[in-house]
Amino acid sequence: MGKRDDLIARYAEDLREKCGMTPDMDLLRKVTIGCGPAIYDADAATVAGSQPAELATVKTNFLIRKLGLPDGPELDAAIASVLDTYGHSERHKYRAVVYYMLVKHFGRESVYA
Repeated sequence: MGKRDDLIARYAEDLREKCGMTPDMDLLRKVTIGCGPAIYDADAATVAGSQPAELATVKTNFLIRKLGLPDGPELDAAIASVLDTYGHSERHKYRAVVYYMLVKHFGRESVYA
């Protein structure tokens, strides 16, 4: 297994154990690949849930630009819901896991078809 496959396995474990979800491995792989080289950088690979600038980046760059969602309060509510599911005490909220849960939340799997 390559490094990316190891990371995908770690993300799937987080989804199962910390988020209580059964991951769609094909979708998780596509979302992870879509994150690009950020998954290999310790700082960029995680989402800082307590930093407003980081949450604005997730909203603008992922939800609006990548998923094509219109801006609105429901985007902030979805991010908050995903972070609640992941657990606020969890220090390492992996970007690919957060993005995967947001894709599922909005039913935008077709973006990765």
